[in-house]
Amino acid sequence: MDELPSLVTHAQDLARELGFPLTREEAEPGSASASLPGVGRFLAVLAAGCSGGLIGELGTGAGIGTAWMASFMPDDCTLITAEIDERLAVAVRGLLDGDPGIAGRVEVITGDALSTMTGRGQFDLLFADSGVRDQADFGALVSVLRVGGRLVMDDVTPVLALPAPSPLRVSDPKRQLFHGEPRLAWTEVVLPERFGRARSACPGRQGRRCARGSSRTATVGARPSPLWARAGHPGYG
Repeated sequence: MDELPSLVTHAQDLARELGFPLTREEAEPGSASASLPGVGRFLAVLAAGCSGGLIGELGTGAGIGTAWMASFMPDDCTLITAEIDERLAVAVRGLLDGDPGIAGRVEVITGDALSTMTGRGQFDLLFADSGVRDQADFGALVSVLRVGGRLVMDDVTPVLALPAPSPLRVSDPKRQLFHGEPRLAWTEVVLPERFGRARSACPGRQGRRCARGSSRTATVGARPSPLWARAGHPGYG
């Protein structure tokens, strides 16, 4: 159960070489860190269902989340990941080009993640890990989700796990993004890790259940932990 895909292991090694934090505890306040194993496995489950689809990642980092999705997505699926830090993007590009099973199916773009994703078509899965906090920017991401696609955000702390004086008990920026987007039906899912959080989303038509794949997303087995996911689906009208 604890064995990692070889590409994920290589990405973790790359992160260490680059000095990219593997955990939130290793990162400086407000800086980025790598996707934790629980988030990675959750992304892998979602990516595995994207047959013939398009996956997007906002914020490549050291490529660990990328590696999880690329390792499990179907052969006819394409993954586009965008990273604003050229040093990281070049390193991850080299990592993926060295894997014959991945090369040609994953595109690493150096540049602004949001503008990259909003110009590449309709996505089956989006992992927004680049610090999107503006409601209008979040709405732009929802607009490029196909009906039945999912939008995932991580690093969300359960309310009951927050200290009493924390302002996040009253208003959490990430929760507000989902709550403020009327086209999404969303939920929080506990993921099976001891640390970290994630959030996922799935679009469908207003007044109807989520499109294909949403029930599988809702049935992720989990141990109680501060690792959360959110799911939602955009409607029309």
